[in-house]
Amino acid sequence: MEIRQLNRRDWLRTGLLTAGGITLFPHIGLGEMAKAPLRLDREGNTLYSPFFKEYIPKDFPNPDLLLAKLNANENPYGPSPLAVEALKSVAVKGNRYAWKELFALIDKVAAKENLKAENIMMGPGSSDLLEKTAMVLFLNGGNVVSADPSYMSLIRVAEATGASWKGIPLKKDWSHDLKAMEEAIDSDTKLVYICNPNNPTGSMTDHTELLDFCSRVSEKVTVFVDEAYLDFLEGGLKKSMVSLIGQGKDIIVARTFSKIHGMAGLRVGYIAALPTTLEKIQKITRGGMGIAYTSIFAALASMNDTGFQEKSRKMNASVRDYVCDSLTKLGYEYVPSSTSFVIFPIEMEGKLFLEKMLEKKVGVRAFKIMDKDWCRVSMGTMDEMKTFINALTQVLA
Repeated sequence: MEIRQLNRRDWLRTGLLTAGGITLFPHIGLGEMAKAPLRLDREGNTLYSPFFKEYIPKDFPNPDLLLAKLNANENPYGPSPLAVEALKSVAVKGNRYAWKELFALIDKVAAKENLKAENIMMGPGSSDLLEKTAMVLFLNGGNVVSADPSYMSLIRVAEATGASWKGIPLKKDWSHDLKAMEEAIDSDTKLVYICNPNNPTGSMTDHTELLDFCSRVSEKVTVFVDEAYLDFLEGGLKKSMVSLIGQGKDIIVARTFSKIHGMAGLRVGYIAALPTTLEKIQKITRGGMGIAYTSIFAALASMNDTGFQEKSRKMNASVRDYVCDSLTKLGYEYVPSSTSFVIFPIEMEGKLFLEKMLEKKVGVRAFKIMDKDWCRVSMGTMDEMKTFINALTQVLA
């Protein structure tokens, strides 16, 4: 297998590493990673907390040569054919800035969420908006409360800005410990961040409990609910926290076109919140300006293609069932997933596991959570997942 030999010395020469850690992301081509400085342990792995770290492979593979690229939670079926045609049709206008066109997308998103246009802020992917929110809210310090482990993009930027992080371990069933999170809130807390379904665990916190939590806690502090994977649940949007915004609650809800819409490389996402909350963010930074003219039209078309979204949901569920059934037969106890990925414990050190899987031309992720090594595998096509199971069987035999 061809490997790009980009060791850490190479990265230093390219300016992508600093004394404080990796300034962009630990894996080239993996996407969906925090861009703030990261802490590394002595083996060069990313340290998130005492409970949670990510293994970084010694060498970075050429993604084009992988038989199964299953390391970034990308939708293997997208973008929607309607989105592709829309993008092609306006490519010749790529020399223009998008203003009126962006307003049309905002209006369409607002209508979908049963909110007003003033409740919506667009951005080039939801991670961009998570990070901008963190930069604005923590300019003068404070702390952020979240689960541990969780998606680290907002948290890493908050820390880089000057905040401290109160990471609350997930419960034994992998749901958010809402009681402990509420108890962790103090006079310096500026934000509670909840990723539901959670990344990297794929687990879901009960909708009724979360709705009650968000309704009450948002009276004290802003609650940010990241719902990037909610679309993969059948009827998932009924479990969104977005209705609380219409009730005047200080809630921020993030969504992305990167997952169910299959537009990770086209970079479109949004947050919904109270106008007063968005005004704080927009006083310092702009979101929609970062979206390409062509991506706006692709997003508009993709929203109309509900058939593609349903196909993505069903095919993801089918492939996920196959993977989970295969893991059970192989004796692995996976975490039940409501997303486009599955995480399960492995009996091998994570960095070695990544190397062995890359030798089989399969790209996955590996973490250490609560003193156990874990593999997180994204859902690809059925052929890719069969390749993954075959490689896993050989590597962990």
